[in-house]
Amino acid sequence: MDNQGLGTWISRRRVKSEGDVAVVHGDTAVRYEEFAARIDLLAGALAERGVRKGDRVVYLGNNHPDFLTTFFACGLRGAIFVPLNTRLAPRELEYMIDDCGARVLILHEEQRALARAAAWSSGIEHRIVVEGAPEAPAVEALDEVLAAASVPGDDVPVSLDDPAMILYTSGTTGRPKGAVLTHGNLTWNALNVLVDYDVTSDERALLIAPMFHVASLGMGALPTLLKGGTLVLQQKVDPGAVLAAIAEHRITSLSGVPTTFQLLAEHPAWEATDLSSLRKLTCGGSAVPSRVSEAYEARGLHFSSGFGMTETSPGATSLPYRKAHDHPGSSGLAHFFTDVRVVGPDGAELPAGKAGEIEISGPNVMKEYWLRPDATRDAHRGTWFRSGDIGHLDAQGYLVISDRLKDMIISGGENVYPAEIEQIIMENAAIDAVAVIGIPDERWGEVPLAVVALRPGELLAPEEILAPLDGRLAKYKVPRGVVFVDELPRTASGKIRKNELRTQYQELPEGSRPTNAASTPALPTQVVRTPRAR
Repeated sequence: MDNQGLGTWISRRRVKSEGDVAVVHGDTAVRYEEFAARIDLLAGALAERGVRKGDRVVYLGNNHPDFLTTFFACGLRGAIFVPLNTRLAPRELEYMIDDCGARVLILHEEQRALARAAAWSSGIEHRIVVEGAPEAPAVEALDEVLAAASVPGDDVPVSLDDPAMILYTSGTTGRPKGAVLTHGNLTWNALNVLVDYDVTSDERALLIAPMFHVASLGMGALPTLLKGGTLVLQQKVDPGAVLAAIAEHRITSLSGVPTTFQLLAEHPAWEATDLSSLRKLTCGGSAVPSRVSEAYEARGLHFSSGFGMTETSPGATSLPYRKAHDHPGSSGLAHFFTDVRVVGPDGAELPAGKAGEIEISGPNVMKEYWLRPDATRDAHRGTWFRSGDIGHLDAQGYLVISDRLKDMIISGGENVYPAEIEQIIMENAAIDAVAVIGIPDERWGEVPLAVVALRPGELLAPEEILAPLDGRLAKYKVPRGVVFVDELPRTASGKIRKNELRTQYQELPEGSRPTNAASTPALPTQVVRTPRAR
């Protein structure tokens, strides 16, 4: 077999795990041999529609077995899988679809309206809907497509160096970049997870975070399937349904962000739910609040944590719960097949305890940014990937993260990059400057806050500032509030001192005053609260 890639995994499991359940979704349980057969047919259908090695196939949908069917079928054909965040605005999705030059779009019925707004005018040649009716001539139904397909006879050569997936991640410039992850990147990341998190063949992993985020796919789905375990998929975070699934399916591992775990612990069914099957809880995105960890410890459960990013497939470090008390505030040690270092501005490695930029090297680090050679070059220092995060290593090599060089906000597990919000707000000619920062939020971890300085003599209502964001950005990116100031604090070179703003605003300020009033202090002059929509 010339194909060494991820696409062969389920085929190789077809006999090794015959009779075992690979994926559970609702009332449907898909065994490994059934899973492999469906993947083969979709690979054939893609071939019949002209998909060749290197072509891009976009997927727009939440957690579903056919997300994985498409992922592995692309791997068999050597095509590049491009999952899109269903929570993004149509214009954001349209940009990504055009940027990657996708030939095929596979979408869920519930995303049809979003897909129509984002992709109907694109260069997409084939649209296939999951669990939905066809729409001649624009949309085919997946089940009908598979019923008419035949298994391809050719064996597409795929190496570990070939691209497997493009995941779009926003950047400080405000333009999303496509991180190209190879078959090798994702394979080595899965091996890191197997080693450092003790994944077993009887694993029953409940996936509630969307697989279009690399953490759910790379840290949960792929390692579990590699070992022959079972995935239980849920499409959204419903605390009652999650607790019921843990008990019903005897879930052994559960991953999420602090908000997810908090919602479970606050649910009325928490105390009565049988959680005895759980062996592993992993939490990412931000630190687990003490009241949440205490609620789980009272049930005999403990959290493992780590550090990573899309560009590292995504794992970089891991901290087993057994070491958490000995290394408070740490994100753990580098994954087994990965290296982590901390460097100064000149790129020289810093000694233990000295803060600098965190860099990662290893076979799990991305190949490149799609069609962005300059961004690719800027993100690397030789074989090392520049994370943009600040931290230090202790004497034993445990990583402690102290700040985000790129000012990224993590809200409910979603990455929010201020630059793309600021770019739209600054389209209003009445605005002199804006800084979007993250402020603490009990439920979401952080939420965006816009701090705005108007041009002399200008007056704006807060809704005039936020209205242009509607439909252009996902709702979780829209600032929770707007603060008007006379001027923003800046460095001698003119850069906005966002660290000062973050210190000033640990919460949304109370009160309201008219802007540009001579008697008002620099911070704040007017505040508005906006509802938190997800």
